[in-house]
Amino acid sequence: MPQFINKRQDIVTQALDGLVRASGGRLARLDGFPHIRVVVRADWDQGKVALVSGGGSGHEPSHAGFVGRGMLTAAVCGDVFASPSVDAVLAGILAVTGEPGCLLIVKNYTGDRLNFGLAAERARALGRKVSMVIVDDDIALPDLPQARGLAGTLFVHKIAGHAAETGLDLDAVTAVAQSVIAETRSIGMSLGTCTVPGSPREDRIAAGMAEMGLGIHGEPGVEQVAFSDADNAIARMIAKLAPNLDAGNQVVLLNNLGGTSALEMSVLAHSLLTSSLADRMTHLVGPAALMTALDMHGISISTLTANPAHLEALAAPVEVSAWPGLGAVSPVSVLPMPNGIRAQTASASANGAVRAVVTCVCETLLDAEGDLNELDAKSGDGDTGSTLAGAATALLAQMDQLPLNDRSSLLRSISQSLGQTMGGSSGVLMAILFAAAAEADDTGKSLTDVLEAGLSRMQQIGGAKLGDRTMVDALVPAIAALPEGISAAAEAAREGADRTAGMTRARSGRASYVSAAQLSGHVDPGAEAVARIFAALNRDA
Repeated sequence: MPQFINKRQDIVTQALDGLVRASGGRLARLDGFPHIRVVVRADWDQGKVALVSGGGSGHEPSHAGFVGRGMLTAAVCGDVFASPSVDAVLAGILAVTGEPGCLLIVKNYTGDRLNFGLAAERARALGRKVSMVIVDDDIALPDLPQARGLAGTLFVHKIAGHAAETGLDLDAVTAVAQSVIAETRSIGMSLGTCTVPGSPREDRIAAGMAEMGLGIHGEPGVEQVAFSDADNAIARMIAKLAPNLDAGNQVVLLNNLGGTSALEMSVLAHSLLTSSLADRMTHLVGPAALMTALDMHGISISTLTANPAHLEALAAPVEVSAWPGLGAVSPVSVLPMPNGIRAQTASASANGAVRAVVTCVCETLLDAEGDLNELDAKSGDGDTGSTLAGAATALLAQMDQLPLNDRSSLLRSISQSLGQTMGGSSGVLMAILFAAAAEADDTGKSLTDVLEAGLSRMQQIGGAKLGDRTMVDALVPAIAALPEGISAAAEAAREGADRTAGMTRARSGRASYVSAAQLSGHVDPGAEAVARIFAALNRDA
């Protein structure tokens, strides 16, 4: 799988230099590349307890992204998923440790424990005061004597960092860190594995499954479970966490393992904040990518049974770009719609023939959803069918409230409905068409004239013309043929739609960004939708 890297062996050093260059002077690094990779606070004067953490790279923004006033003093970075060397850790300790001493915050992995531990011993032999805590927040394997360190480590960085920044001594900062570790629990879940630079992606998670209880190095989880949706995924994770939580309110950190989209993370936040744990959640950190596993399509949840001092520390401002802040959990605030957004509509009225036409159009769009999405994937973002189906579903649900026996009012109501329920430019354009048609209908014109007026306004505002490879290529000939009957209109729509398959350049819409090779041989999805509507109306005539 292609990746935006240069040489695999340079990935960590170039990433760290990119971070330092973009820090505005807040960060610096030791002159130890390529083997010693340590990012430090540029403003550090060794007057307070230093906090040093780190581990393998591939977890960005951890750990270097959390170096700054109020959190880490230095981060020691190894190769991807590999612990840094003893010399690298020692260099980090010696670079930042003054008379107040240094606290090492280490995730519970063998390589990290050994390398940080030996570096601490060597630093002590050189006269430095060094303390070390081990973060073991993973609850996936309850019988494991040494649980892994996961994203709950960020709670330790933030709260211990605040303690050090306020001037507490090494023993006190260490005690604060230990208190946070004792109250922190984490669990991870993923829908896919990660891509280690230079290695093929392992494909061990089958479609419809998720891996529960995994770490942050691409290693397999404890079990694979059936996956259905975000709510169920969060419920499974909460079920694992709940028996391990102490009584009391919880601060929850929702972590993106690297490959989960921001949209998905917001949905997951909704699922989390409406889960069985919601009543005990007072604050949320994230959703954000905080401790990742390269590009893993997964998440982790970390909880902290927080006391007032913890909350104060978590809320304290920091000069760290990667820390998303602490947010208090609150209900959704809903404000009334402003006056004027909902147009006045005529009273509902019945007309069986008109109802049949509207129903036929809507059901045709619902039946065509998959085909239209597939067509749109050739030239757009693959959602034309879903967009039209959503509008059709909404219109069917409003059927009993529509003024079916008043044509101009019906056209106006359809315009309003499309404007509210049909996303993207197509929704706006169709709303314009029906609004302009309603305006023309008020003057007593024929149906053909009314539709042509609406189409003309839509083309004027949208800019699409015949030959531009849009729905206009089917609409224009279809409406022009209407005086000859619905059969002629259906035939004209189909011919117009089919012609778009030979158009290798689109001049409007997302397809205008697509190459001729991708467009050739594929009918425009908007034109195809128009052709299918007229074909259905002809069959039902």
